[in-house]
Amino acid sequence: MAVVEQLLRSESDGTISFGNHKLTEKAKVEDFEHAGDLYKVKTYQTMTKLEKNGMFVYESVPGTSVNNFKETQEGVSFFVEGDADAQITIGLEEDMEYEVIVAGENAGKMSTNLGGKLNVSVELAGAGEVDVVIKK
Repeated sequence: MAVVEQLLRSESDGTISFGNHKLTEKAKVEDFEHAGDLYKVKTYQTMTKLEKNGMFVYESVPGTSVNNFKETQEGVSFFVEGDADAQITIGLEEDMEYEVIVAGENAGKMSTNLGGKLNVSVELAGAGEVDVVIKK
């Protein structure tokens, strides 16, 4: 897996890829249309953030590169890569319990807060790409 050179792109399977954890300066793409929605991404080494139609979707500290990000009624799934372990926050339904699977290992059930945000720590240092699945 490689960084997303275009910062935000549509994939042939209907997913999106975004972020570039190698950038030393902030970069962003706004008003990117995908499947009838407008996306905005801000990314660089220390942070990657994605919004859809003005609403929070994803944020990582430090920055990450995300491939094949897919949202469904049941949750989200994606592949993530970074130079260091990351704290990832995902926007989901508020006050809901989700099962979290990181790199094929069940990380247990986690609940969103009243704002619908779920925080997941992902070990990325030296790991290459890591798959993350969050489902109801």
